[in-house]
Amino acid sequence: MSKRIVFMGTPDYATKIFERLLDSSYDVVALYTQPDKPVGRKQVLTAPHIKQFCVDNSLDIPIFQPLKLRGNKEVEEEIKSLNPDFIIVAAYGQILPKEILDIAPCINLHASLLPKYRGASPIQESLLNDDEYTGVTSMLMEEGLDSGDILGLEYLKITPTMEVVEAFNKLSDIAANLTITTLDNYEKINPKKQNESEVSFCKKIKKEHGLVDFSNAKKLYLKYKAYSFWPGIFLESGLKLKDVKLVEENSSNEEGTILELNKESVVIACKKGSIEVKTLQAPSKKAISAVDFLKGKRISIGDILQ
Repeated sequence: MSKRIVFMGTPDYATKIFERLLDSSYDVVALYTQPDKPVGRKQVLTAPHIKQFCVDNSLDIPIFQPLKLRGNKEVEEEIKSLNPDFIIVAAYGQILPKEILDIAPCINLHASLLPKYRGASPIQESLLNDDEYTGVTSMLMEEGLDSGDILGLEYLKITPTMEVVEAFNKLSDIAANLTITTLDNYEKINPKKQNESEVSFCKKIKKEHGLVDFSNAKKLYLKYKAYSFWPGIFLESGLKLKDVKLVEENSSNEEGTILELNKESVVIACKKGSIEVKTLQAPSKKAISAVDFLKGKRISIGDILQ
């Protein structure tokens, strides 16, 4: 008889894991995800990615969207009635209370090499810090934040130009495979305590984290890699920089000086190093070619971009 799985997750990272479970020998008996939320200027009520996946594929799986888990006796009784062998959690967005943790082994797929980067934004943090490797940890959940015993680890080498969307996609595939490996070998795994002396944390990303200046090309580029999906990177003026590449990181320059105007890009000086930018977007305007933007503003080589 196949093992019964209750799955908890919200974004596309979780969807990939969920999809892999559906194609496995395990029986997914319910999905828990966040409530639908208003999105965009028109505040259109939008389903979480994983719920939309179920709708689009006409999946006959019960979907629950409780506003909160803590202190919610109804949710506790629901999950108990589902009689799960495991509860699998991936980027769910809520901390599971003890009452749910006690129902069945709760396994979290966290997108970092724990105990490094416990918290909400581990993928972005690994890119910001220019790490050579990141990865996924499967762990037994407890009441602390990402502090449970480690069941398995899989590594991903970060390439010099890897941006957050590529990292998310690769880590989603890794997490999906690690989920099955962990479940298949659960009885044989000897859970390993996390080394508390190596713990680091990362917080939820806010829009203001995308603010950059032209003081250091490498730091600007790392922010771009981490935040290119959201919130993007932008100057104090609100001007957004898109399609960014690191040219070099050692030269000394006057900040914001236009060094080159090429056919499809511009090279901008930082106090240390320089970057190449293909696209710029002024506040409340459409994104356009950086070359056209500078021409429109009559900014030439030697002028300062602010």
